[in-house]
Amino acid sequence: MRPISRPLLKWFDKFGRHYLPWQTEQDTPNNTYHVWLSEIMLQQTQVTTVIDYFNNFIQHFPTLVSLARASEDSVLAQWAGLGYYSKARNIHTTDNIIMNQYQGNFTTKFKQIIDLHGVGESTAGAILSISFNQNYAILDGNVKRVLSRYHQVKGHYGQSKTLKEL
Repeated sequence: MRPISRPLLKWFDKFGRHYLPWQTEQDTPNNTYHVWLSEIMLQQTQVTTVIDYFNNFIQHFPTLVSLARASEDSVLAQWAGLGYYSKARNIHTTDNIIMNQYQGNFTTKFKQIIDLHGVGESTAGAILSISFNQNYAILDGNVKRVLSRYHQVKGHYGQSKTLKEL
């Protein structure tokens, strides 16, 4: 484990959010669905905003199967107000891919996950790390800020050169 990992994990154990609605046990059937959905919803949106949207969405579509059976219009209706409607369309498309190509089971292969609609490397890393306990990097906005400060990286973390360094 790298020197930065232990203090960060200790901090998270003490101060991190541990009771978010998408934090389910790893071995439950909906774990990966919840992680994937929350990771997409959390892109460019604050946690406090996402909680109610997540709970509402899960109430209407509690499983991958129920989401796959839903029309795109009903998915978009439950997404209303969260913005970035292409994310809702990608979720619906990806869910159908999971149902048809992976027999309703989320794939555990990094390359196959990043090939899904709306899923990039960081989101794929989060899904594999959180749901399947695989070691993949998660480079979301918060991680970029922490690493930039810790390593005193020059330049904004949104710049291509800085991202490569991170």
